[in-house]
Amino acid sequence: MLSPFFFTNFVVYDLLPLSASEGRVLVLGATNVPWELDPAIRRRFEKRVYIPLPGTQARAEIFKISIGKTPHQLTESDFKELAQHTEGFSGSDISTLVKGALMEPIRTCQLATHFVKLQDGNYQPVPPNVKGAVEMGLYDVPSGKLKPPICNRIDFDRVLKTTKPSVNPDDLKRLEDWMEQFGQEG
Repeated sequence: MLSPFFFTNFVVYDLLPLSASEGRVLVLGATNVPWELDPAIRRRFEKRVYIPLPGTQARAEIFKISIGKTPHQLTESDFKELAQHTEGFSGSDISTLVKGALMEPIRTCQLATHFVKLQDGNYQPVPPNVKGAVEMGLYDVPSGKLKPPICNRIDFDRVLKTTKPSVNPDDLKRLEDWMEQFGQEG
């Protein structure tokens, strides 16, 4: 972790000469602990804007963006419900949750004890009581012949049970208090 002295010297001596060069330079800083900033540093940043955690609609969009083009079985309703269940989550928290959910089909394949051979010659993991299920492990599936399950809402719910927001409500209150004292509107 950088000491306040090092950070102050870095900004004052290394960034300020850039602003004196030809043309204009925008210096953008971000911190989760603005109360740790030296007053001299704070003065040099003309705008101090608080960006709150994403709202429900924004969280739904972050889920969609984080999933990207990965095949899934989520509906618009699923995205809205996931957004409602992730109040207090940051964009990064949601991205981490999505990564975990997208790994669930792989975990299913790793833990599977039975697979079924599909008409196209690929193998898919199934419960042992499924008609045509063959007792075998993931490493018994011929190379290139695995068809992992498509990520679904159950995968997200499973990961959501063990995922908590990284932002402490007390820290949010402290940020809001700091913004009342030192912040500015956009």
